[in-house]
This record gives sequence, C-alpha cells and structure tokens, in this order.
Amino acid sequence: MWMIAIILGYFAVLFAISRLTARRATNDTFFRGNRQSPWYMVAFGMVGASISGVTFVSVPGMVTSIDMTYMQTCLGFILGYFAVAFILLPLYYRLNLTTIYSYLGKRLGPRAYKTGASFFLLSKMTGAVVRFYVVCMILQQFVFDEMGIPFVVTVSAMVTLIWLYTRGGGIKTLVWTDTFQTICLFSALLLIIYKVVGELGMAIPEAVSAIAADEHSRMFVMDDWVSKQNFWKQFLSGVFIVIVMTGLDQDMMQKNLTCKTLKEAQKDMCTYGVAFVPANLLFLSLGVLLVMLGETGVSDTLLPGFVQRSGLSVLIPFTIGIVAASFSSADSALTSLTTSYCVDIRGRAGDEQLRKRAHLGISILFVLMILLFRLLNSTSVIDAIYTICGYTYGPLLGLFAFGMLTKRMPRDRYVPYICIASPLLCYAIDEITWHLAGYRFGYELLMMNGALTFLALFVLSSANSPRTPSAECQTVS
Repeated sequence: MWMIAIILGYFAVLFAISRLTARRATNDTFFRGNRQSPWYMVAFGMVGASISGVTFVSVPGMVTSIDMTYMQTCLGFILGYFAVAFILLPLYYRLNLTTIYSYLGKRLGPRAYKTGASFFLLSKMTGAVVRFYVVCMILQQFVFDEMGIPFVVTVSAMVTLIWLYTRGGGIKTLVWTDTFQTICLFSALLLIIYKVVGELGMAIPEAVSAIAADEHSRMFVMDDWVSKQNFWKQFLSGVFIVIVMTGLDQDMMQKNLTCKTLKEAQKDMCTYGVAFVPANLLFLSLGVLLVMLGETGVSDTLLPGFVQRSGLSVLIPFTIGIVAASFSSADSALTSLTTSYCVDIRGRAGDEQLRKRAHLGISILFVLMILLFRLLNSTSVIDAIYTICGYTYGPLLGLFAFGMLTKRMPRDRYVPYICIASPLLCYAIDEITWHLAGYRFGYELLMMNGALTFLALFVLSSANSPRTPSAECQTVS
C-alpha cells in the first residue's frame, strides 16, 4: 500500500498545480497558455518532457550494444535545436500560430494543411500509446501485480488521472507540472546512480574516472563509414531528428509557443537543447556503472534487472522516475492531439465544448489502444508501430522544407498521395538495399523520406507566387 500512497501523493501535487493554473481557463489558455509562460520554466520542463518512460529504461541499456555512441546523435541535437530556434520559431511567431500545421495551409493549400495535421495525429497517437503501454507493463510487473490490481484498471486509472489534471488548464498546466516532474525524474536518476556507485564501493570522483576508462565509454566512431554508429551519420541524423520531431511536431512546439516573445522562446529552445546532452550522458553513465556492477541484462532489461534484485531502496526512486518520465510525455501528447484535432481538423479553435469532448474522446481512445496492444502482446507489432512512426515524420519534413525553401506552389490535390507514397518508397528502397547489399538504413531514412517528398512536390508544382492565406487558415491560426 505504501507504493499506492506514494503515487497518490505524487498525483496530489499535480492536481494542486492544475487547480492553480486552470482558474478562468479558456481555449487560449488550453492551446497557448495565454502566451505568458516564463521561458526558463518551459526550458527546464522540456528536458524532462523529452525523456519518456521508455527512454528512462532503454538509454542505460544502450551501452551494452553501442557503447556511448548515442552521444554523437545528442551532439547533433544541439545544432538541430539552434536551427529550430532561429529558423522555425521566427516563422511560427510571425504568423502567430496556434498549431504549426496552420502554416501549411497558408503557404501550400488546404489539402497540404490537412495532410500534415493528419500525419501528426497518426504518428503522435500511435507513438505515444506504444511508449505509455511499455511503461504500464513495467509498472504492472514491478508494482501493481503484487497488489492484485488488473492491467485494465492500472491503465484506465493512470490515463484518467492524466485527463483530470490536464482537462482545464491544458498547456498552461503542463508548463508547471513538467517542471515538477523533471525535478522528480532527475532526483530519481541521481539516487539510483548513487546506489549503484555505493554497491561498487566507490566515491563519486572514482566512479567518474572509472566510467571514463571503461571500454563502454567509447563515444565516437570516425573510421567505419558503413557502421550505423559512424559519427557523421549519427550527428546529421541528430540534427534532422530534432528539426522534424521537435520543430515540426505540435506536441514539442506547443509549450515553446507559450512564451511571451520570440526572443524568450529562442532562449528556451537553446537552453533546453544544450541541457539535453548532459541529461543523456547521465543515463548512459548509469548504464556503464551497471555493466561494471556485473548486470547481465541488455537493452531494455539492464536497469529493470538491477531494480528487480535491489529492493525498496531502488524500487521507490525507479517507480517515481518512470512515472515522472512517462506522464510528462503522455500528458503533453494528449493535449497536443486535442489541440490539433480542434484547430487543424475541425477548424474550431474557439469552441470550448468541442475541446472538452475531444480531450475526453482522445483519452478514451488512448486507453483502448493500450488495451489492444496488451491483447496482441506481440513485440513484433510494437516494433512495427515504432517503425511506422519513424516513416511518417518524413513527409512533414518535405512539406515544411518545400514551403520554406522554394516559392513554387504544389498541385494541392496531389499532396496527400505524395505524402503516402514517399514512406512506402523509402521502405521499398530499404528492403532492396538489405537484400542486395546487406545494409539497413538507420536514422538517415528520415532525411531520404523528406527528400523524396520534397522532390515529388517540386516536380508537381508551378512557379506561381505563394498563395494569400485563405479565410479558413486565418481563422484557425
């Protein structure tokens, strides 16, 4: 029962924050936080919000297969965040957007607008559901099974709690709850690291030296151009991952668009981008320490295996950390999905009743999809969903790049077909390359996907000047 008490206490704090931030809330509060968020709060909270529960579990285990080479991608993230701050944010603030996909309607046309928003809804819903499902399974195994609580109750209760504390203040609430959850996440991570260092019989300075000297601390692969871990592949992939999965993702951008001014939003983005590197270094360092301790798990089982044999002193911070990581990403996903559905798909940004119904409906759909994954109980299905989500961000990259880098107008009626064909063609190229050369594309598929979309849009376009924003697009922006 003590675990239930801890989790309920955790939610009590979230509800207290929600109550304070949701007073006199309107749709503008829910969607844009009234553009009054302190930039430093957004930056700090975004560090935690970017670390999902799956990341909390998986990143330490990466060292068993690819050492610390993930840091190459993280270094690319920094350049990506600066690109978002100084290329995309000025565009979004100049157009005073509520959702970033409104830009596609202003620049490319209504079908491009609906296509971009639909790709986001598909990608975000399936990706968020899979990540939250994995976390629910871990919590069920470590906490709720011993209490005899069924999985359906666990999932329903957790999503209901998220819905309750986000339904009023929306994004304004999340700016503040993310700050609290980031504090909890990193406190838990540091406590686990301290516990592992203690079991190794080391002081902190000794542990730092041991990590640096360990064979798994290798960060850079400069000599193998075929390897997926080659520095330039990882670095450039990191740049484009951030541009697409942060700069072109309503979930990640919605909080940044709540800052008072463009300058504050840029400070938030750059600060958060730099801070993400030491955050991931901590997770990877924990993985090296666990290997030094003799843990034999790989990937997603390395940290859970240590937790399982360590008792309450590790289980408590692990539970708090994974709850904080998973909830700070799931709550923002539900909020951004609600925003995009109301503004982009329905075009009714001022309808509060629609927003409330949509938020409840998306939360229910969230629960049903998690239970469906539980019913399928197939790792291959989950992997396939993750792969699909990776493919669906490429067309967004191509759409935004075409709109910003050219002055041509695409034939709007062909845009949905181009955006569907491009990921399918990328998949075919990947399969052919695998069978002929034994090479699998990694993150670089994202760049190829965007390039194919861009090329097809360019071929099926005219040299006309960009369109004047339609009345519909002006309304929803």
